[in-house]
Amino acid sequence: MSGFSLRLIKAPEWLAQYSKSTAQSDIQAGITGAIITLPQVIAYALIAGMPAEYGLYTAMVATVIAAFMGSSYHLVTGPAAAISIVVMSIASEYATIGSQGYISTVLTLTLLTGIIQLGLGLLRLGALVNFISHTVIVGFTSGAALLIAASQLPAVMGVAKKASETTEPFYHYVWSLVLHPEHIHLASVTVALLTIIIALVIKQWIPRLPYLVIALVAGSLSAFILDTQHTMDYIGDIPASLPTVSVALIDTSKVSDLFSGAFALAMLGLIEAVTIARSLARKSHQHLSGNREFIGQGAANIGTSLLSGFASSGSFTRSAANYDAGAKTPVASLVMALGLALIVFFLPHLTRYLPAAAVAGCIIVIAYNLFKINEIISIIKASRHDAWVLSLTFFAALLLELQFAIYVGVIFSLVFYLQRTSKPTIIDVAPIIDRPKRPIRNVKRFTADECPQIKIIRIDGSLFFGAVDHIQQHLRKLASSLPSPPKIIVVGKGINFIDIAAIEMLEQEIHRIEVRGGHLLVCSLKGTVLDEMEKNGGLRKLGKARFCETPEEAIEIMMHEADSSICQHCTKRIFKECASKPTPIEPVVTHIS
Repeated sequence: MSGFSLRLIKAPEWLAQYSKSTAQSDIQAGITGAIITLPQVIAYALIAGMPAEYGLYTAMVATVIAAFMGSSYHLVTGPAAAISIVVMSIASEYATIGSQGYISTVLTLTLLTGIIQLGLGLLRLGALVNFISHTVIVGFTSGAALLIAASQLPAVMGVAKKASETTEPFYHYVWSLVLHPEHIHLASVTVALLTIIIALVIKQWIPRLPYLVIALVAGSLSAFILDTQHTMDYIGDIPASLPTVSVALIDTSKVSDLFSGAFALAMLGLIEAVTIARSLARKSHQHLSGNREFIGQGAANIGTSLLSGFASSGSFTRSAANYDAGAKTPVASLVMALGLALIVFFLPHLTRYLPAAAVAGCIIVIAYNLFKINEIISIIKASRHDAWVLSLTFFAALLLELQFAIYVGVIFSLVFYLQRTSKPTIIDVAPIIDRPKRPIRNVKRFTADECPQIKIIRIDGSLFFGAVDHIQQHLRKLASSLPSPPKIIVVGKGINFIDIAAIEMLEQEIHRIEVRGGHLLVCSLKGTVLDEMEKNGGLRKLGKARFCETPEEAIEIMMHEADSSICQHCTKRIFKECASKPTPIEPVVTHIS
């Protein structure tokens, strides 16, 4: 059995040090978490197009499984905004929201998502999440935030939404309300706006209070006062039962249809969970295992799909609240889940008095929290390529099927990355003569003089098939600009690897230059690069004599071949070897008296 497998089945490290004080902290944090979680998971269930109780079931099951199967002490897994909107986007293609077929599709999607995540964790492929950049996530969540907010407009306005409208683009909701303002229910609008304002004010000025809970209570009280005609929509009762086994609802015939969406959902969920877990681990100084978090998230989704839940991930709000409330171990998540179970079992009528408009207001606040305007501005300022990736992902989220927005972002991120790496930076360098040891530096940055015969360049980037054409053109341009025979030194300390295509290119250019009587030498390559070239035959093919350890060694070789007639008229004298060359002849000045 491998060491990784043993780590999965052995008792957690925190168990041996568990104490009464630790238990008290966990219980306090768990109770606080249950109160905060209740309104959120109901809202997320509605975003996902699922009955409210499914949000509670998901929070109960996923929270416990992920807490004990993962490695983070503080990560709280359960329904999440971005995950929920993606679930709705994918599942609504195959079934009508609210139908039994829709619930079956969501459960199947969740199971498939969990299997993918678990498989990636067992195969130790945690590095895959690195291919989805932070820029893609910001663009995606910003687009998802607008979709979430727009999808709640009918509830805010008190307008019943038909099943056929649930998959319409986000602007459909806005446009339909513009065309039919007479359908707007003023009491619902008032309740929603009051809920939003109270939530935002409390979040801004008293952030430690459960602002969504308080806002929902205020919204419910305002609905009680305003809804004298009983025309507002309410969430209604939830079943007074714990999660039931839902294996019979899994539809294996849809696996092939759902796989693409499930993979996108799996990656998004893993990125959210790992990012949150890492941020909390930095605060608590806890060692975190990325692969184990993958396993925890996968197991949570598998378990949730079999116990009447939908896809989940880490929740930043609930995880941060869990940490701030003093949670010490995953037991806090267990207490949180038990608290939710008690609410469901003993207070099933609690949601009867929750106005749909107030819940919609809370969902809009959640969407507002997803829209990180400061991060968007920073990304746009940082890089033109990142700005393009952000914009393309954002608009793809709005205009395409939501799960494909992630693929759009990843594809364009890779395209721009390949574009950058295919044109590695090539810098003219030369010795700085007024400094000790004459270090080789950027000519433009240090306004350094260059030798008219020997050109020294530094390549910052890898020499691979995609960069071959760019480097070859530059070398040929250099060779043609130098006096014959051309002498070029390539400083390679910024090169990480050289592939076969690049070796063949260097062979061609070395031959082309040497035919003219010149030389091309490479120096300062990393040991790992030289080792790899030794293995693939590159050193033998190009000739070890053409590789030097330092620029000084390459310069010394080149200076032996330097044209003394050019040296005689050169005033630069930038190399130590210039001292052995003829000095410039000063013109004789004749004074006429």
